[in-house]
Amino acid sequence: MRARVLMALAMMAVVPALLIVAAGPASAHVLKTAGPYHLLIGFGNEPTYAGAQNSVFLLLTSAKTGAPIVDVGLADTLKVEVRFGTQHKQLTLVSSFDPDSGQGTKGVYNAYFVPTAPGDYTFHFFGAIGKQKVDISVKSSPTTFDSAHDPAAIEFPQLAQRLNAESARLATGIHAADTKAAPASAALAVGIAGLVAGAAGLGAGGMALARSRSLSRRAAAGSQHPVNVE
Repeated sequence: MRARVLMALAMMAVVPALLIVAAGPASAHVLKTAGPYHLLIGFGNEPTYAGAQNSVFLLLTSAKTGAPIVDVGLADTLKVEVRFGTQHKQLTLVSSFDPDSGQGTKGVYNAYFVPTAPGDYTFHFFGAIGKQKVDISVKSSPTTFDSAHDPAAIEFPQLAQRLNAESARLATGIHAADTKAAPASAALAVGIAGLVAGAAGLGAGGMALARSRSLSRRAAAGSQHPVNVE
């Protein structure tokens, strides 16, 4: 009885583990060989999401011993090109390991970029590692390395909500500016009307004064030359 209980407990522990393995991704990186070297290739950060900084990941090891290969001049001899559809871009490999400080991971090299669209990416390595010629192309797939995913499923807060919030804030700001500008505009209109009325009043007053002076001059001229009455 006790043996059966232990067997049941063991099965309960094993089955979830098997389910996790079965549900997991088929591969995160792909292994390629060039002469005496193994190249483990994939994205630097996985899962990979469009719009987030990432990199072409390369782990370079000895095919015979598995020891990591540290080549300070690798960036000068081995190039990597990223392809997406008809577009392509050449990148520079940077060693993760710093021999001066001893920091980083030996054999790991990264070529940094931002995958801006979800989908499948191709990494093309060409050139040489030491004296070994290299020409390897690998495309992301379920059997190689992770493709870039749409980040909408994990974004928080959602971009649409952020845009709506920003639009509402902008509309509120415009309304407030219009509200403040309305009294100022009304006061400006009243002031302009007052200036116009004042100018009209001055014009009328000036014309009246000129007319009055003209009549006075005519009267004065008449007194100097009286009319003879027979």
